[in-house]
Amino acid sequence: MSERNPNTVGVVFGALMILFGALALLAQVFRDALDWSMIWPFAVVAAGAAFFVVMFAGGRSSSAFAIPGSILGTIGLMLLYQNLTGHWESWSYGWAVIVMSVGIGITIMGLRGRNSSVRRAGLRVLRVGLILFVVFGAMFELIFFADTPSAVRQYFFPAMLILVGVYLVLTRRRELPSISSPTEPKDEIIPAQEDAT
Repeated sequence: MSERNPNTVGVVFGALMILFGALALLAQVFRDALDWSMIWPFAVVAAGAAFFVVMFAGGRSSSAFAIPGSILGTIGLMLLYQNLTGHWESWSYGWAVIVMSVGIGITIMGLRGRNSSVRRAGLRVLRVGLILFVVFGAMFELIFFADTPSAVRQYFFPAMLILVGVYLVLTRRRELPSISSPTEPKDEIIPAQEDAT
C-alpha cells in the first residue's frame, strides 16, 4: 500500500487557485462577450473538478478526494440549474442531491481504491439520497409549488415516483419468504402411549 503524499493538500489548493485565477482573468477579458452573472456556478464545478484531478494524479491513496470533488461538482451543477431557470425554491429538496453526491464520491473512491465494501456502501448512500430526492421533491413540487405548471412538476416527479415505487416493491419482494414454501414447521405426530393396566 502506497503512502499518502504530504504535498497533496498543497497541490489541491494550488490547483484551486489556478482555476479561480483563470476564471477571474477570463471574466475580465471576455466581460462583454459572456454573461458571467449567469454562469458563475461553473467556478464551483471547476473546484470539484480540481479534486478529481488531484485524485487521479495522486494514485489510489488519493481516492478519498472523490468525495469533496463529487459534492462540489454536484452543488455547482445544482446552482447552475437554479441560476439559469430561477427555480431557487428547489433547494427545499435539493439538499438530497448532496446526499446523492456523497454516495457518488464514496462509490468512486471504492472503485479507484479497488475496495468493494466501500463501493457497496457508496451505492447504498446514493440510493438513500435518490429516494429522499424523489419523495421530498414530489412533495414540494406537486403539493406546495403546484400552482405554477412546469415539465418538472407535471412529468418528471410523477414518473420518478413510479420508478422508485417499482424499485422498492421489487427489491422488498425478493426479501419476502416465498408463498409456496411455508416457513411454519409441520405438526409433529406423537405416537399414542398405551394405558398401563
